[in-house]
Amino acid sequence: MSVLNPYISFRGEARDALEFYRGVFGGELTMSTFREFGMTEHIADDELDQIMHGQLETPAGYTLMAADSPASMGFDDGSRITISLSGTEESDLRGYWDALADGGDVTMPLEKAPWGDSFGQLVDRFGVAWMVNITGAG
Repeated sequence: MSVLNPYISFRGEARDALEFYRGVFGGELTMSTFREFGMTEHIADDELDQIMHGQLETPAGYTLMAADSPASMGFDDGSRITISLSGTEESDLRGYWDALADGGDVTMPLEKAPWGDSFGQLVDRFGVAWMVNITGAG
């Protein structure tokens, strides 16, 4: 099964925003920092405890994801929401990836990520930002 949900980017406010959204929607919130993932090479020391990935699973079945964009990464206040496509069906997800990338701009190739999954990011031919995460794929 694949899941489609919004992924919101922040500039140092992801923790506060996710806690706010948990107050609004309820549910289980998990957050991991850049430091926890060992992403110390390209992230400034004062940004290591910002959120690399946060996820809110609500009782209503909504999933909301968010992260901070450190100064070393691009950030466009006008395009803060990315559509996240994730799951375990590798062939389906790679097929979606290939179709979305056709005529678009791959900003991060779909390949093995530090957390063990395959992950990639792209902007499709219509300017919509997507991220694909294939759980357990290498």
